[in-house]
Amino acid sequence: MDSDEIVPDYPQNVDEDLDEKYPNRPHNRAPTLPFHELYLKLFNPLSEIKKKPALSNLARRKAGPHGKGAAGLSPHELRRDIIVRFIERWRKDVGDDIYPAIRLILPEKDRDRGMYGMKEKVIGKMLVQIMKINKESEDGQNLLNWKLPGQSSGRMAGDFAGRCYEVLAKRPLRTEPGDMTIEEVNEKLDKLSIASKEDEQMPILTEFYKKMNPEELTWLIRIILRQMKVGATERTLFRAWHPDAESLYNISSSLRRVCWELHDQNIRLEGDDCGIALMQCFQPQLAQFQMHSFDKMIARMQPTEEDQVFWIEEKMDGERMQLHMAPDDSIPGGRKFIFWSRKAKDYTYLYGNGLHDENGALTRYLKDAFSTGVRSVILDGEMVIWDPEQNALAPFGTLKTAAISEQRNPFSKGPRPLFRIFDILHLNGADLTKYTLRDRRNALQKAIQPVHRRFEILPYEEATTAAEVEACLRKVVAEASEGLVLKNPRSPYRLNERHDDWMKVKPDYMTEFGESLDLIVVGGYYGQGHRGGFLASFLCALRVDENQSSQNADFPKFRSFCKVGGGFTAADYQEVRHLTDGKWNKWDPKKPPTNLIELAGGDSQHERPDMWIKPSDSIVVCVKAASVTASDSFHMGQTLRFPRFKSLRKDKDWKTALSVQEFLNLRANAEQEKQEKQFDVDNSRKKRLKRTTKKPLKIAGYDGDSNVQYSGPSGHMFDNLNFCEPCNDHSSNISDY
Repeated sequence: MDSDEIVPDYPQNVDEDLDEKYPNRPHNRAPTLPFHELYLKLFNPLSEIKKKPALSNLARRKAGPHGKGAAGLSPHELRRDIIVRFIERWRKDVGDDIYPAIRLILPEKDRDRGMYGMKEKVIGKMLVQIMKINKESEDGQNLLNWKLPGQSSGRMAGDFAGRCYEVLAKRPLRTEPGDMTIEEVNEKLDKLSIASKEDEQMPILTEFYKKMNPEELTWLIRIILRQMKVGATERTLFRAWHPDAESLYNISSSLRRVCWELHDQNIRLEGDDCGIALMQCFQPQLAQFQMHSFDKMIARMQPTEEDQVFWIEEKMDGERMQLHMAPDDSIPGGRKFIFWSRKAKDYTYLYGNGLHDENGALTRYLKDAFSTGVRSVILDGEMVIWDPEQNALAPFGTLKTAAISEQRNPFSKGPRPLFRIFDILHLNGADLTKYTLRDRRNALQKAIQPVHRRFEILPYEEATTAAEVEACLRKVVAEASEGLVLKNPRSPYRLNERHDDWMKVKPDYMTEFGESLDLIVVGGYYGQGHRGGFLASFLCALRVDENQSSQNADFPKFRSFCKVGGGFTAADYQEVRHLTDGKWNKWDPKKPPTNLIELAGGDSQHERPDMWIKPSDSIVVCVKAASVTASDSFHMGQTLRFPRFKSLRKDKDWKTALSVQEFLNLRANAEQEKQEKQFDVDNSRKKRLKRTTKKPLKIAGYDGDSNVQYSGPSGHMFDNLNFCEPCNDHSSNISDY
């Protein structure tokens, strides 16, 4: 088959199936635009706006209201204008089906095409082969070691696509834009997404190289990596396309639906079209980032003096997951399941599509997990790992491994997936997102029958004061937990939104908890994006004491302990560069400096840095962390949880930085203090507040916004009610129960 004839590997009747599923689907009257029109008329203009520096206060005053420039448009308005002009041209020259273009403009939101399985390293290796570049040459090294500063220029360090452009521009097969259409590019990307081996991917990438100029290829690489960064969000694009586009995406996670069902701006979403639907992935509500004080956070959750209760939940260290369950008519009493992650990735293959799915790591245990009368449900929760041997939760990084192990060895005593549920959003055909959290939790308690250590409802505590939050946070820090989430029980569920109704409290945000340790820097890692071209994170180590080392005490070894990249300001980086300039050495995996630095993993050299520095030439940094946790990635076998840079310790050097024995002593003392010292919590704060019957709140989740229209039900809708099968048909709604 000629390469021009490569088409997606899907059934030939796919168009008929899509027409049946989307009867009002638009059809274009002309071929799609050339691919180069995307970057000439959209990507490049948007990127130029992003590059322009923000106006100073003086310039903003001269520019007029809203900081508008000479053209009378703010940067946001300029971006919208560029997008609107592109959409108008598509409608005029192509037709109403803009989906082929949108999935290339927002590749990270396209759920209809699978992942390519190609990261920077693989693409760089292929480009070296396609262009027949010596991998030891300057250009070869620039592609294969793209995080490192280039031998001729560090301008594009950390920006892989930009580095590719520098190399491609020297060897173009064509300088003018190519003639590939957007539809042709999509066809080949479909083929690339199902190619599982390098020898299948190489011909496709080679054809792109032959048919595109360097700039087109650079944008194509960004599409494959799903790293566009053009300065315009999907929200701006959606609002330019249709007034309801953002809402439909939030409830469906489908670009296809947004483009096909909303191609006419005169057609608006109404009624059930605006709510979540069973077996249809939605964009979940997210927790707001923590404010400066507990008092401010709590004040936003206590809109009335009559009801000042808020809820405290433990923040799980797992993967956000939504579970959809519906009747399976093909099996008597059967049920079918779908699992989606926060990023709308389908994990049904891992956790199971039915009660009798032999490959399901979870659903095979859910036969009795739902109350009688529950036919369909959508649950929101966190997939975590439970380790029966440790009788505790295991680190999130082993979740997939635990699920695969459970698939192969059901009912084993090893770590297994545990779904902790904190919300219910759909029940027997009814959308519950408009009900209060208190209502939804009531329904959840009645609908679910927990399965021990496999399928459980996440508990919560009621509170009214900052002191109670502090006590809970101290408790989770002591248990090395992820943190807390504070929730307003009077609030509705807000799709794809961070709102003050949910606020997360992580121990690494706090200043009064955790350890502060003075560590020696032994390695550095180059950053990406705006951190590209310089060392943005650092490998820290502990000194091996004289009685632990066979080396001379004047020149001991150092064991890798943690990697620190957060907390640095621009001034901090500048000072680090000043103090270490000219002292860094490139890490050679074939000749590692094992006489000085010990990494984990033996020959695998876990967490090996890009550059290393002699401890005697290095700096000491004060690092803040929430707790210490076990880790196989560092030679110490332990590492810091949520490490953050606090300050440089210019008064210390490698001889006075923290040693292995000093660290072990600190840990032992901390454990002893934890056992001896118990936090006193006033008994009055331990008592759970009694709920009293009140009039329904006028506005659920009211936060002072006069535009809020929702008037929610009370928190007692499901009190004293049981679920049962309705006698008539399945059209009964939530009020029937």
